Amino acid sequence: MAQYSIGTFAYYLTLIGGVLLVVFSLLGLIGHAVTMPFQVPLLGMTFGFALLPLILGIIAIVLAKRVTDLAWAIVLIIIGFIAGGIGGIIVLLGGILGLIARFL
Repeated sequence: MAQYSIGTFAYYLTLIGGVLLVVFSLLGLIGHAVTMPFQVPLLGMTFGFALLPLILGIIAIVLAKRVTDLAWAIVLIIIGFIAGGIGGIIVLLGGILGLIARFL
């Protein structure tokens, strides 16, 4: 029962983080950049670098269902680390919880 609830929580965290990545990237593309306290300076909200979190957010949304699989949880952790921002941190936490749910 605990494995199911941790896996479900990891799914929702990853899904919410992916949606936040997509929303903030789209806002950055249209010129309404939202500054967050956890934004990675390398991946600023300029036009060229707003596409990377957008693509990574879409991948995180698609992979959210498989967060409890070992390989996909590791991929989601890497996506969260690369994407940065608050959405990336939430995806990273979802991937870590997916790993924990896998081994419990």
